[in-house]
Amino acid sequence: MEKSERVFVNSVFFVLGFTLVFSVLGILLQTLLYHISFQAMGVIRIVGGAIILAFGILLIASSRYIIPFFSQGHGIKFKRTGNSFVSSFLFGVGFAMGWTPCVGAILGSIYVLAASSPGIGFLLLLSYSLGLGIPFLVFGAFISRLSGFMGRIKRFLNYFNIVAGLFLVAIGVLVVTGYIGLLAVFLVGPSGSMSLGSNLNFLVAMLAGILTFFSPCILPLVPAFFSYMAGTSADEAKK
Repeated sequence: MEKSERVFVNSVFFVLGFTLVFSVLGILLQTLLYHISFQAMGVIRIVGGAIILAFGILLIASSRYIIPFFSQGHGIKFKRTGNSFVSSFLFGVGFAMGWTPCVGAILGSIYVLAASSPGIGFLLLLSYSLGLGIPFLVFGAFISRLSGFMGRIKRFLNYFNIVAGLFLVAIGVLVVTGYIGLLAVFLVGPSGSMSLGSNLNFLVAMLAGILTFFSPCILPLVPAFFSYMAGTSADEAKK
């Protein structure tokens, strides 16, 4: 198997690793909260939206001030095994379980959104995994052609916390006010409001995953990540 093919296949196993963790957490949230009463879910929605809003404000503030939660990295390390595919899968599991705090606000917000949306927690976390995983697979397949793009986009990473923070603030406001449901009623009427509201939640979760990939915590490390996937140097992984 050529190095470029090995990079892509290992990337697939890496994505499967963190997708499994997120999906299991989504199932747990969905199972635990599914039978909670409507009144209780209203409280969870308001509290959850306020938490997402706070995440957004803190993320914006972290672009100017040092906030301990967003400036310290935490992770779970796995030793490389004899099989590179197994190593990549375990690396994906560790990647999901030991999340870097500077994107933890985004992931935490998706957890809160899942908790305030009983019955679709699994699908929301799966949507987030797709949003995060698809760019990994695209970069894994075309790493040699995208290396120049990565160099150009790095200068915009300084604005990431502001953009991501505004995104979370907007989502927090939508969750607190229940505006997604109201928007659905306005667009398609009461009969289609539940379906459209859920679809908007899925879109939000997927966009959050894409935003996570392009964070300054992930994107600059992509070359090193693919060299790890290939078991070679970063320059060789691009060939």
